[in-house]
Amino acid sequence: MQQLMSRMRAAMEKYEMISPGDTVAVGVSGGKDSLALLCALHELRRFYPAQYTLKAVSVDPCFFGQETDYSAIQALCDTMGVEYVIRRTELYYIIFETRKEANPCSLCARMRRGMLHDMCKELGANKLALGHHMDDAAETFLMNLLSGGTLGSFRPVTYLSRKDLTMIRPMLYAREKDVLRAANRLNLPVIKSPCPMDKTSERERTKQLLKDLEKTYPALNEKIIGAMEKAELGGWKGKA
Repeated sequence: MQQLMSRMRAAMEKYEMISPGDTVAVGVSGGKDSLALLCALHELRRFYPAQYTLKAVSVDPCFFGQETDYSAIQALCDTMGVEYVIRRTELYYIIFETRKEANPCSLCARMRRGMLHDMCKELGANKLALGHHMDDAAETFLMNLLSGGTLGSFRPVTYLSRKDLTMIRPMLYAREKDVLRAANRLNLPVIKSPCPMDKTSERERTKQLLKDLEKTYPALNEKIIGAMEKAELGGWKGKA
């Protein structure tokens, strides 16, 4: 956990993700990434120079018409003294049953993100923290290059003027293995995704491609992130 928090702090300070008095809502999917982020931000409050309030929000797609059991996550939040709000939705029904999307992941992510934005505003949060790590950023870069012919990834910090809300990604300097290690050591109540697209998406194929490439080109993910920062590509900062 210490290594994860150290890498998070480096990203948070470089990109000025949190300011004194912020109310930060963590988007909790139930996976290891968002839960590790929540716990790390909770621990960081003890010594991080900018004091902030922490909350947690979940959007339940209700896959196959069934509500997800978030009770273990609720218990974790209660232990930490973090307010936790869950919103049940008909995302599964809309995307898979009504629209029958051939490539549902993008639409699902957009709709879920919009709901998270609304929940943040209702809770008085001015920051939404998302659990993307370095591997996610590198995968997005490669997906954009291979599928769209564009250079870039999601931004470390994104200000949404229409919502007056800022999205931050504090784990951008952490590898997925760092997050997994922290989640295992803390025995976090990870919820296995019931999504019918789980492990079959374009992102999963890109993840495997990067793993294969790293066998020949070590630290490839770090090199991709470093290249984006050197080029100051799409909100990524070079060395000060």
